[in-house]
Amino acid sequence: MRGVGKTTLIVKVFETLKSSNPNLKIQGFYISEVRQGGERVGFQVVTFDGRTAPLASSISSSPESLRWPTVGKYKVDVASFESLAVPELQVREDTDLFVIDGVGKMELFGSSFFPAVLRVLESNVPVLASVPIPKVGRDIPAGDNYEGHMVAFAGHKYATRSTADLLPI
Repeated sequence: MRGVGKTTLIVKVFETLKSSNPNLKIQGFYISEVRQGGERVGFQVVTFDGRTAPLASSISSSPESLRWPTVGKYKVDVASFESLAVPELQVREDTDLFVIDGVGKMELFGSSFFPAVLRVLESNVPVLASVPIPKVGRDIPAGDNYEGHMVAFAGHKYATRSTADLLPI
């Protein structure tokens, strides 16, 4: 579900956690819109140290983009997304929290991303993730196995919750 406030909430939680504990080691990423002339033309993956890579575009016309999978009007650049997102999901001893803003249709096209997410979920590191629940079709594979391990935002019900509801600081 795009446009209901999941990323805004994820970023606010990240900022609140980092300001209250600057030494907290957070790995992961969030997905932000790419706009051109006030119109959304795509999405990019953004790490918490500021690196970015394209996720999807409605205006890409490169020869290789003709082979990319599509979601609606967007062509998904799987290789670009995975080249930044997957390394962010490497389980390390010093990681205090994983933040994964986007385990959705676009992100799941690649072959490396979902196994990396599963490794994170199987670790002992806490996870904050946004996982859309589709209106129709199938849920995210294996998602039910980890319900107690992550916070999943799935639509308007969660988008209206405040950061304070999620952070007992």
